[in-house]
Amino acid sequence: MDKSEAKKQIRQDLLAARLNMPDRLARSDALQRVMRIWLFGRSDAVIGAYWPIKGEFDPLPALHRWKEDGELTGESQLRRIGLPVVDKVHKTLTFHAWYPGCPMEEDAYGIPKPKDTEVIVPSLLFVPCVGYSAGGYRLGYGGGFYDRTLATLQPKPFTVGLGFIQGYVDDFEPEPHDVPLDAILNDNGVVWPVG
Repeated sequence: MDKSEAKKQIRQDLLAARLNMPDRLARSDALQRVMRIWLFGRSDAVIGAYWPIKGEFDPLPALHRWKEDGELTGESQLRRIGLPVVDKVHKTLTFHAWYPGCPMEEDAYGIPKPKDTEVIVPSLLFVPCVGYSAGGYRLGYGGGFYDRTLATLQPKPFTVGLGFIQGYVDDFEPEPHDVPLDAILNDNGVVWPVG
């Protein structure tokens, strides 16, 4: 089995395991707490995230709380949350402002996206992980959208992977085009960087 086939099999196995987690609610609650603690004290005012699909962890409740916390403390700069909108021509993502109750529509892949909101540029970007490994490497769905997007965003945002414990892959070998994330969080805490 070549590397590409092996990666595809790992991806399928991880997706099946994630969709069948019996303790999803408890794990999600734990990761919400980890995320909120990790965000505490960060100076970012614009954070990009994602709309959860295929059993992914939902980062939006923790981010909405982060946004509200900023408003309660009277910070001078309004905190903003962005969700990805696919550019089908360039196969990259732009981030559009999102808030609870925001008008939404489906993108070309059937994933909800903000409708007619402004483009914002995140300084911190939370990305979903199908799987992840030591060194901050992420296994996504194989479309390369995040890799291409990160290659074009200026300034490059701080990247943080979000996933459940079951997504850790011990023997995952990154390919030359794989760029490590700056951090990875799971329902046990900070996975990367170590220490």
